[in-house]
Amino acid sequence: MTDLPDIDLAARHLRRALDEVQHELAAYPGPIAGCDQQYTHLLATRRRLRNALNALEGEVFVATPRTLHPGAGVESR
Repeated sequence: MTDLPDIDLAARHLRRALDEVQHELAAYPGPIAGCDQQYTHLLATRRRLRNALNALEGEVFVATPRTLHPGAGVESR
């Protein structure tokens, strides 16, 4: 068992998967533009992995009744 929180463990797995896809893309023979479904799939997978990592590691804004968006001042009534 690991001592990492679930979200950190998920991020680590995503980074590992991203590394694997990067290596596959680097070793992939030159694709024929628009005709290579496996290469296109690898590119799409890389994008999905990057998006998932950004979602896990990015800053999270939680709106409260007094600040409805980042950078908002304190509401006065």
